[in-house]
Amino acid sequence: MIRLLPNFNGQKRDASPAEYNVRVPDSPNLAKVLDHLRLYDHPLLAFSARESNGTVEVLIDLKNSTVPVHTYVLPIHPRDLDHPQFPWHLQRQLYDGLHDYFIEMFTSTPQNRTTDG
Repeated sequence: MIRLLPNFNGQKRDASPAEYNVRVPDSPNLAKVLDHLRLYDHPLLAFSARESNGTVEVLIDLKNSTVPVHTYVLPIHPRDLDHPQFPWHLQRQLYDGLHDYFIEMFTSTPQNRTTDG
């Protein structure tokens, strides 16, 4: 796994000179995803990416969380990486993943409560 931004693992993003001294990813697909993720900045969420078993995964973490929250892992399919509309596909997947991530954070819903009736 390549650590490229100080916001990895939910740490607060910081535009420090440390960002200039990062390893260049070996994978062109990982570099492509990281280049596009740098275009997104969010006050609550940190975005990063890694390569795992030949697949690029986008990682979404909650910044400055006071409660334990999991990291959302969004695999990017190779056909999406090669698509001519890659930036739009990535944005759609990212937005869909954000929806899923927030839904997964629920600790209780009406569907998991028992009813007396």
